[in-house]
Amino acid sequence: MKQGLYPTNKHKILNLLQSIKIGFFLAFREIKKANKWTTLLIIVVMSLTFLNLIVVSGILVGLLEGATDANKNRYTGELLISTLQKKTYIERSDYIRSLLENHPYVENFSMRYQEGGAIEANYKNRTRLTDAVDTAGGSVFGIDPVAEDKVTNISKYLIEGEYLDPSDTDKILLGANLLFKYTPIEAPGFSTLKNVEVGSKVRVVVSGTTREMTVKGIIKSKADLDQGIFMNGRELKKIIGRDDNNVDFFAVKMKANTDPNVLKQDLINQGIDQYAKVQTYIDAQPKFLDDMKKTFGLLGNIIGSIGLVVASITIFIIIFVNAITRRRYIGILKGIGIRASVIEISYIIQSLFYALFGIILGSILVFLVLKPYLAANPIDFPFSDGILVATFIGTVVRGIILFIATLIAGYIPARIVVKQNTLDAILGR
Repeated sequence: MKQGLYPTNKHKILNLLQSIKIGFFLAFREIKKANKWTTLLIIVVMSLTFLNLIVVSGILVGLLEGATDANKNRYTGELLISTLQKKTYIERSDYIRSLLENHPYVENFSMRYQEGGAIEANYKNRTRLTDAVDTAGGSVFGIDPVAEDKVTNISKYLIEGEYLDPSDTDKILLGANLLFKYTPIEAPGFSTLKNVEVGSKVRVVVSGTTREMTVKGIIKSKADLDQGIFMNGRELKKIIGRDDNNVDFFAVKMKANTDPNVLKQDLINQGIDQYAKVQTYIDAQPKFLDDMKKTFGLLGNIIGSIGLVVASITIFIIIFVNAITRRRYIGILKGIGIRASVIEISYIIQSLFYALFGIILGSILVFLVLKPYLAANPIDFPFSDGILVATFIGTVVRGIILFIATLIAGYIPARIVVKQNTLDAILGR
């Protein structure tokens, strides 16, 4: 029984290979004889469809990826050490400082004081003491200007004025979100300062203490710093009455090609978790960013799926019209003994030809043009520098999906036309 089946299976395989070979020949002739501009247009349509699958979701996810990168590079560093929930500062900060100074993975770190506070402006222009002053709330950061700039490059994000000098005692920097000029929002529970610019005198209110200071610069980093008020750390210590060296945050910048999880575990092994919360930048990022990434990724896939359906319909119409206009030719092929399956294969191969070259062209545009360009020139969204997120694996998966959709879209119209009566096809009836 097995010996009888084996030749039959072998014969089927040989027939299939022969059908594919003849199908390739017929498809090659069709493509060669086709109008070059029409062929190019179809390939461009397929490449645009492929770009739609990749770029739409990539930009949406990249918008959030840009926010994550901004949070890491401009606020937390690769590792953030912060105050425990039930404490008001990080105990044994000097011990943590010494560990960071001697760890081979650490390039730089910034020690910050942080308190809730507010800024008052235009108080000198009141005609009566009962008149309200412009007030905006934010976090007051006490920093070492030199160390902070080495970690977050904060001076690069000054849009007005100058950066803090270590000798400044009565100067502050303001985040752009505190100013109506840059955040023109008037809503209940959200206030910004009007008529405040570099050189303006304002009052900083922290822990019940008020200090008049001068605005030296404005920061716009598209990170948590944009709601901040910055002054020299020693000045904030005086205002809040802190007489020790215990701080509220360590933002750690690590050397290239080092793993923040390794540093985190090393510090935990040294018992740091008893005095502070140790988090990588991934752990420290707001949860809503993860949720938004998933949401935007889903939206991108939905939009891309619509484009995929449009491309499938386009291929269906192209193959169907091509097959209909060549009914007599198809009838003659069937009449001289060419199997229907061979003709169907030839049209499927034509469809896959368009898809393959569309995918290749789309991939070149994504990885050699769009992705490098957007990495160097991010899209300026209000809260993020948007980039294009496109991975090799994700691109291959989307390419396979487009390939399968095109295969089906090419097979169905070819099957419809080939099934017609041979004589009717030859006579054009």
